[in-house]
Amino acid sequence: LYGWGSNFEGRLGDGTTTDRRTPTRIQTASDWKTITTRRLHTLAVNEKGELYAWGYSGSGQLGDGTTEDRDTPTRIGTAADWAHIAAGSSHSLAINTKGELYAWGRNTYGRLGDGTTENRDSPTRIGTASNWAYISAGVDHSLAINSKGELYAWGYNGSGRLGDGNTENRDTPIRIGTASDWAHVVAGNAHSLAINTKGELYAWGYNDDGQLGDGTSTDKSSPVHIAHP
Repeated sequence: LYGWGSNFEGRLGDGTTTDRRTPTRIQTASDWKTITTRRLHTLAVNEKGELYAWGYSGSGQLGDGTTEDRDTPTRIGTAADWAHIAAGSSHSLAINTKGELYAWGRNTYGRLGDGTTENRDSPTRIGTASNWAYISAGVDHSLAINSKGELYAWGYNGSGRLGDGNTENRDTPIRIGTASDWAHVVAGNAHSLAINTKGELYAWGYNDDGQLGDGTSTDKSSPVHIAHP
């Protein structure tokens, strides 16, 4: 594992807060499998399925039961069955091999999806479903796809970034539309993107700068098909 760039609050994980302009080796482990980072913290899973986190933890987004920053990879809990991870601006999402969804960190607007707006400093189970397959975390909203290809969203809904046709915030996962062929999804700062199994691209949310790609600068509160040029 290597890291570089701004090292505020130890987000690179090399045990310092010194910025790095070239790739710098992070510790000595050589069994890292997947990694995700957003603004101030980083999450990673190794080949054993163990979850690690480091960087800023002011809202508990590292998940180690504290709000203390960490400048080296810190093991989160004792579970060894983590499969997918997503780092938001100040919250985190993860799915284990059983398809269970967990969230932790800042919970303003209900971005964790546990039905509250209380911050969580350790992984908290979201609902009872065990068929989650893909996740993405934005600044203050979250997106997920289950094994049936159904799309869900929750959290802040300004500009319609959740895609449910309005701008009402949601503190639990809400089904978006009726399609069941979603394959990939990405949460941006204030907009969302998704691809279905046919390879079609959809976008919704904030569009003031044309980030949706639909040829307009008008916000969209539900998925809009983005035609190929």
